Amino acid sequence: MLVPALLLLFLCLRGRAGGLPHFLQQPDDLVVLLGDEARLSCALGAYRGLVQWTKDGLALGGERDLPGWSRYWISGNAASGQHDLHIKPVELEDQASYECQATQAGLRSRPAQLHVLVPPEAPQVLGGPSVSLVAGVPANLTCRSHGDAHPTPELLWFRDGVRLDGTTFHQTLLKEGTTGSVESILFLTPSSRDDGATLVCRARSQALPAGKDTAITLSLQYPPVVTLSAEPQTVQEGEKVTFLCQATAQPPVTGYRWAKGGSPVLGARGPMLEVVADASFLTAPVSCEVSNAVGSANRSTALDVQFGPILQAKPEPLSVDAGEDASFSCAWRGNPLPRVTWTRRGGTQVLGFGPTLRLPSVGPEDAGDYVCRAEPGLSGRGGGAAEARLTVNAPPIVTALQSAPASLRGPARLQCLVFASPAPEAVVWSWDEGFLAAGSRGRFLVETFPAPEGRGGQGPGLISVLHISGTQESDFSRGFNCSARNRLGEGGTRVSLGRRDLLPTVQIVAGVAAAALTLLMVITGVALCCWRHGKASFSKQKNLVRIPGSSDGSSSRGAEEETGSGGDRGPIVHTDHSDLVLDEEGTLESKDPTNGYYKVRGVSVSLSLGEAPGGGLFLPPPSPLGPPGTPTFYDFNPHLGVVPPCRLYRARAGYLTTPHPRAFTSYIKPTSFGPPDLAPGTPPFPYAAFPTPGHPRLQTHV
Repeated sequence: MLVPALLLLFLCLRGRAGGLPHFLQQPDDLVVLLGDEARLSCALGAYRGLVQWTKDGLALGGERDLPGWSRYWISGNAASGQHDLHIKPVELEDQASYECQATQAGLRSRPAQLHVLVPPEAPQVLGGPSVSLVAGVPANLTCRSHGDAHPTPELLWFRDGVRLDGTTFHQTLLKEGTTGSVESILFLTPSSRDDGATLVCRARSQALPAGKDTAITLSLQYPPVVTLSAEPQTVQEGEKVTFLCQATAQPPVTGYRWAKGGSPVLGARGPMLEVVADASFLTAPVSCEVSNAVGSANRSTALDVQFGPILQAKPEPLSVDAGEDASFSCAWRGNPLPRVTWTRRGGTQVLGFGPTLRLPSVGPEDAGDYVCRAEPGLSGRGGGAAEARLTVNAPPIVTALQSAPASLRGPARLQCLVFASPAPEAVVWSWDEGFLAAGSRGRFLVETFPAPEGRGGQGPGLISVLHISGTQESDFSRGFNCSARNRLGEGGTRVSLGRRDLLPTVQIVAGVAAAALTLLMVITGVALCCWRHGKASFSKQKNLVRIPGSSDGSSSRGAEEETGSGGDRGPIVHTDHSDLVLDEEGTLESKDPTNGYYKVRGVSVSLSLGEAPGGGLFLPPPSPLGPPGTPTFYDFNPHLGVVPPCRLYRARAGYLTTPHPRAFTSYIKPTSFGPPDLAPGTPPFPYAAFPTPGHPRLQTHV
């Protein structure tokens, strides 16, 4: 019973609800473009009363044509409950909230929002349509949209269809609910590549999804864009290189300036520079600076200059203790990189390569000069060697020097040679009863002298000398020690004194004295014999030599020049011996040629000639040499025992050959000489083959 009752109640309520007024269709929110038609739908069921629309709560009226609202009307079949609101053309003021109301039934539809879209106008770019910018200088481009666009448009920037970033957006409100101008600013730093580029500013909104565009063209002013090249880029030192500087600029280029390593190249003004390459171009690049009204720009390039090795840093001398490591360094510069080798001075073995030589745990044998060498480059230039000395500090090296033997009770000298690095503190001589480093002590005296430079790296050398005065027998049997000490240790050697016997020396001196005495006696005897032979007397008158048979009658004759009488005697030849005088015994002697200044006694001379029978001068038979009519030559060789010269010269004025070199005679100078008479087979200079009689030579010294 309960279930049928409930079913009956449900059916009653359903029938009652179907008869009440209700909305069949309610208006929805609507978006419409400005100037288009807007339609808001409204349908009622089970209602036959008044239907009206409200705009933001304001009733528009119940008539279908809505008087007072010329652009508004209601359409549809009222009997069927259709009441649609139309607005045409839609204006911006039509944007509001609309409701459909059944006033008699007390029904209200949900609010419907009408949105009126206003398309934006074409934007404006300040400075367009051609905007002048400076390349490299930050700039702002402003795009502005005016009008009552709704909704507010979005301003976008494009280049070649690609949207650009880096913009800001700015909106200005005129009054509440409306907008004024809208602008967008594009920040950019243009480059020379932007010259002539086209940029687009687009205003876009819901009312105009495609948007409206405004295009501008960039006109760039930019400093020079420089390209620098060198021909050739790789050169040998000493070759010529040409640099070419090319530039594009707006406005045009106004000047060029060249520099090398930052220093201006004087006289270079145009776009081309010619130089002769050297090693400095490898590290000092060449730059070209180009200028115009906007600014300047420069480019630089370095040449690949190939050159031989150049020494930049020499190795430094080293002094290390024995057992320590030693390291030398030297720096060579070259292109290509030079090959550096290390050797020892005087040797050929390569000890290392590269700029550094390391010698581990050196000893005294490593001391010396080390050479850092670089070979010349491909061009044959450069290269060379530099050396440094390694001094190895070690205990002194003492060597005994050879000393001369000494005689008993005579002076003696012992020597030792000391090489040490560092220099020795002292060199000490010691013996049985004492020692001495410097100065004197009794019979002993020590002196020290610098020694000649020894083998490289041995350190400074010293020669220490021990003088002994009045040697004793014990000095020859004992040893003397020469020692030296430095901070690294001590070194020494034993030096012995050699003995020299006196007997051989006495024998030598006696032999020399005996030989000298014998020689003196021989000289005295020879001189005495010569003096006796020279005591022959000359006539106290003028010395006359008669030459019988002489055909020359040109000799002057006077009463005082003739002796004897008789026409059979030949002509008299005058010989002047004014420099000869007779001593008290009648001996003919020469005068002192220095007039007593040097107290030199002249040498006695004499000339002995035989007498012919009858009292005349004995002359040998005339020589058959020479043609008739020539002066007669007399051969005295058989009488004097002197070998005659083999060259016989004939003079036109006759003369008498001096028979002995001790004879002082004068002669008449011949006026001319005839050809020599040579025997067959005679050598060109035969006088060299004959012995010359020896005689004492008179000699004076000033």
